[in-house]
Amino acid sequence: MNIRIARQLAEIGAPGAVIGVLAGAVVGALAGIVGQPLGWALTGAVMLAVPLAIVGGCYGVLTGLGHAKPGMFTPAAVLWLVGFPLSRLWHETMTPVVLGGPATPPDDVVTFLLYQALVSMGFAIGFIWLYERIIPGWLAQIKDHNPYAERVYARYIAHAEQMWNLREQRRARRQAGHAPGQLGPPGGTTKVRAKRSS
Repeated sequence: MNIRIARQLAEIGAPGAVIGVLAGAVVGALAGIVGQPLGWALTGAVMLAVPLAIVGGCYGVLTGLGHAKPGMFTPAAVLWLVGFPLSRLWHETMTPVVLGGPATPPDDVVTFLLYQALVSMGFAIGFIWLYERIIPGWLAQIKDHNPYAERVYARYIAHAEQMWNLREQRRARRQAGHAPGQLGPPGGTTKVRAKRSS
């Protein structure tokens, strides 16, 4: 892999990396709100933001290489099922080291990782939701000089056209089934029962 390809893949991975950094910043802000010292909160934010940014960037690279289809939840869920627990383990263990203390891994690493794997599903949902709102605009800006972005952007355009066509077909079926002035169910007749006079 040459430098040009690495730069192009890094470019397409940038939105996922930004989301990872934002997630780390949110964790730092929450730590500050609950009363952690400012230095601890900022260090913790950075220590979590870096691995989350790497995993988020990897998702963008996977889509650029064609290993993950844009808009599908499963690839993101699998990636975060592995990446989120490892990021949290790094965050938990290494934050005290940066602050001058010893490494503090959780007492029960297996239970910790299993719990973080459960949390990762919610994180993956939020990640893919935000990613799908950021990435099309980013791809439109870089597709002219980035063939990976151009390929992924073409998939988004094809998907959007497919969804538009399906919506138009449904609308046409509804309009054909209920023509103006028609009473009752489409294609049927309205039966009127006459009352018998006694």
